[in-house]
Amino acid sequence: MDQLKISNSFVLLIFACTFSTFGFGWSKRIACEIQHDGKIYNTSAHPVSDKINVHLVPHTHDDVGWLKTVDQYYVGSNNSIQVAAVQYILDSVISALQADPNRKFIYVEQAFFQRWWRQQNSATKRIVRKLVDGGQLEFINGGWCMHDEATTHYIDMIDQMTLGHRYIKKQFGKVPRIGWQIDPFGHSAVQAYLLGAEVGFDAVFFARADYQDVLQRRKDRTMEAIWRGSKSFGPSAQIFAGVLANHYEPPDGFNFDIDSTNPPVQDDPELFDYNLEERVDLFVQRALEQAKEFRTNHLMWTMGDDFAYEYANTWFKQLDKLVHYVNKDGRVNTFYSTPSFYVDMKAASNETWPLKLNDYFPYASSANGYWTGYFTSRPALKGYVRKLSAYLQVARQLEFFVGRKVRGPNTDSLEEALAVLQHHDGVSGTEQQHVADDYAKRLYISSIESEDLVNLALQHIASGRFSMNHTPHLEMVTSQVSSQSKATLRAGLNFQQCPSSNISYCPQSEADLSGKTLAVIAYNPLGWERKEIVRITVSDYKVDVFDSSGNLIPSQIIPVSQASRKLREQHLKSIRKPAVSDESIFELLFECSTPPLGYSTYYVKPSQNDSYSSEYTLIQENNENHDVYLQSNSAQYILSSSSRLLDRVKLKDGVEVSLRQSYCWYNGSDGNTEETRGQASGAYVFRPNSSSCFPLTDNIKLSSVKGSLVEEVHQQLSSWLSQVLRTYKGSDHAEVEFTVGPIPIDDNLGKEIVTKFSSDLESHKTFYTDSNGRDFIKRVRDYRSDWELEVHEEVAGNYYPLNSGIYLSDNSIDFSILVDRSMGGSSVTDGELELMLHRRLLYDDGKGVAEALNETTCMGDDFSTCEGLVVRGTFLLDVHSTNESSFSRRNLIQRKLFPLQLVFSVSNDEDGWLSVSEYSAMKTGYQLPPNVALITLQEQHDSNLLLRLGHLFENDEDETWSSVAIVDLQDIFAYRKIKHVEELSLTANQRKCEMKAKHWQIENDDVQPGSYIRSVGFVGDGYQIELRPMEIRTFSVFLE
Repeated sequence: MDQLKISNSFVLLIFACTFSTFGFGWSKRIACEIQHDGKIYNTSAHPVSDKINVHLVPHTHDDVGWLKTVDQYYVGSNNSIQVAAVQYILDSVISALQADPNRKFIYVEQAFFQRWWRQQNSATKRIVRKLVDGGQLEFINGGWCMHDEATTHYIDMIDQMTLGHRYIKKQFGKVPRIGWQIDPFGHSAVQAYLLGAEVGFDAVFFARADYQDVLQRRKDRTMEAIWRGSKSFGPSAQIFAGVLANHYEPPDGFNFDIDSTNPPVQDDPELFDYNLEERVDLFVQRALEQAKEFRTNHLMWTMGDDFAYEYANTWFKQLDKLVHYVNKDGRVNTFYSTPSFYVDMKAASNETWPLKLNDYFPYASSANGYWTGYFTSRPALKGYVRKLSAYLQVARQLEFFVGRKVRGPNTDSLEEALAVLQHHDGVSGTEQQHVADDYAKRLYISSIESEDLVNLALQHIASGRFSMNHTPHLEMVTSQVSSQSKATLRAGLNFQQCPSSNISYCPQSEADLSGKTLAVIAYNPLGWERKEIVRITVSDYKVDVFDSSGNLIPSQIIPVSQASRKLREQHLKSIRKPAVSDESIFELLFECSTPPLGYSTYYVKPSQNDSYSSEYTLIQENNENHDVYLQSNSAQYILSSSSRLLDRVKLKDGVEVSLRQSYCWYNGSDGNTEETRGQASGAYVFRPNSSSCFPLTDNIKLSSVKGSLVEEVHQQLSSWLSQVLRTYKGSDHAEVEFTVGPIPIDDNLGKEIVTKFSSDLESHKTFYTDSNGRDFIKRVRDYRSDWELEVHEEVAGNYYPLNSGIYLSDNSIDFSILVDRSMGGSSVTDGELELMLHRRLLYDDGKGVAEALNETTCMGDDFSTCEGLVVRGTFLLDVHSTNESSFSRRNLIQRKLFPLQLVFSVSNDEDGWLSVSEYSAMKTGYQLPPNVALITLQEQHDSNLLLRLGHLFENDEDETWSSVAIVDLQDIFAYRKIKHVEELSLTANQRKCEMKAKHWQIENDDVQPGSYIRSVGFVGDGYQIELRPMEIRTFSVFLE
């Protein structure tokens, strides 16, 4: 059946409509009577002042992957898992909306809608545009997906929302007004102020808050509040926030989906099961119950659920009856509505609202059901998302430098793949295994296209094909060209990358260099100069390294460790890749200096004789009973002779801080307990059997490396757990590289692997975690600011999501751990921090995914030999005095987030030197201020440039750098003149000057209006801008 043809619908529809106008943006309310099977229903109701008004909001919640893949959900395949087909939902809804102009529907996920839109003919598109223009179909939230709020980074959140908003603006000229985060498992401060107020939303609604919090809010009538998520922005970025009354489902008894067991409204007295009075009475009862928990006489009912409205008439036919008969009854008033109109009514009420600060983490659905396990679930996927997120920014920058191509390699596919992964059952790790595999495949395929773009762009630039007249995007900083290749434009340059370098595998750099030169291009996506040690794998230790001027530079050679060889061998087998013999694989390290927003090139050549310049350092076993020392620029890291793990840190001023590392594991509950029986530890929930963490630190094997560029200690804690602790020349921090897995389960015990650092800092139950990589929020163990917490889970109830890091402070010394992917962390004991690195569990936690979190890697000819997943990652340890720590922490976070991107080219000696060995896009000698980050540099489809700059510090975070920063935009585009700049909202879908926030009256608010000043416009006559603490400013830049 063609569901877009009204003549083929199941009901006979007769209209008798007139038009009238109402206030509050309700514009044209159509007085319409609709006939179903001979009965006429009046659906043209509107708000009345002296009754409870129930806003009926038809909606569907469509997961962009969860139990089925995103494609399966769209087309409706694999229904043995779940019956869901988004294409038919949209077909059915569009048909039903045409049947009655008073019906309304809201839609969210653009990942689905845009697929559907591309398949529609022009006639259908005209119908949909008319429905949108008439307010019947409204896009809310409007992102590519409904992103997670715990395991997502703020840049990825902005990107996916921008992508969805761009399509809505282009196709319909509309700007979404409402945040609709109804299913994520906890809610972040960044969501409120950045992805809410700064986007231009009037409100944000969500379904999940801690069960204790919700009980208190229902009693206090504080389910809706004004959420002020930023200490730096205060009331200038606050937003109306509502916890939905019934999750995101209808009130009990009013689900009308095709498979629902709730009775329909049976209004034909000639049929048995006539229940009209009963249904109206229950409606009124539910409304009166909800009115006791919410302020004003306006209530919102979410009339939908997961993948609802595949047969839209089963809903709308019943809702038409409810509107007609409930209003005829007269005790309460009801009508079709949207969250936008609902918020308009709330704002017009002149009600006074409670104030909400900080965030809604952690989320618990029951006493032993803390949804804090997903902070770490699927750590390999989380790491892959973070890696490709940084890579997308590199690819976008280079795409802009050489000019965007509509055909040929571009960044569109990677942008969309990463946007899909931000879904709250994507990067969160709460999807089924086959869906996780599908996500990884999408990321990989799209990354190949961006890799081609990066290779071609750098090849084009480095070959010298660009002249300043033809392509003024880039400024040549230096162009050191050897005499052999001075006049040569080498079209045959072959640039390649090493996506498997995390397992010490890089065919490009491991190539036989006899008679050849390996060019290593290090691209720096940051707006600052940087000097760092890079490491690559090579097949010969007799090599020399030269900079772009031909100067021999210091380098260091280390044999690949036993743990890395094992990991390399295992994974090469799983992907059936040939490899150089392990015995001839080494790591080459050298110091790399790169300009901002540009690259430098280094050259690796075989030594001409045995007197090679690289410092060869062996990995030497350490069996002696004495302490081991690692030296950084400002601290000495000391490993105990007894524990053979980190024991203390000595700072440059002589202060010594106790810092004892350990590894342990929590036993994930199988749910066979007296309390909350059946609640196991799983993909969502972290529920250890006890607060005990079982140690993993017996008989540690230790070996060390001492060199001029890096010092390392290699520690083998078990057959499946190892780490490397290292310090680099010139650095103030230490790096830990961990390798965990396959986690053994032959004892039938699920395990959650943790590393702890115990210090002598007096933290008084207090620690700090980041909010989506942006602000740091103060946490207090066993405490919630909004209610008196009943503690049931001493460990899981104190876990918080980390995207950048976690730190302790005693107001004298700060100890920070900075991570390379999202994970869970806590301070369960004073002076101690812990990270959960990996999880392998044997039971489903009953929260919907219907699978145990038991990831494996399979190999062999038929991939039938499987073992637990191995995860490798890194985190940084930073110990500083409190007055120096903020700058160090923020700087390291940026460098960790956007590492140098290495690209390789192997050429014959006479052609090995690039024509252009060093480039920067910025004005000579210019770099961004240390408290400013380049967030987005992206050429748009209409050829203008999307530019975002962000201040990195909060108010009062640092005495020096929590200050107003000044940036001259022209200095970023030194050799391309700016023609025009327009400031936009965060998601670039409206002019900043056109954004108007609603005014709300707040209870007991002592903050004076206007006390938080925000940057606007330009400083002076040019293109200088201000950035105040935590501000992100978005611009559309038009260049000549």
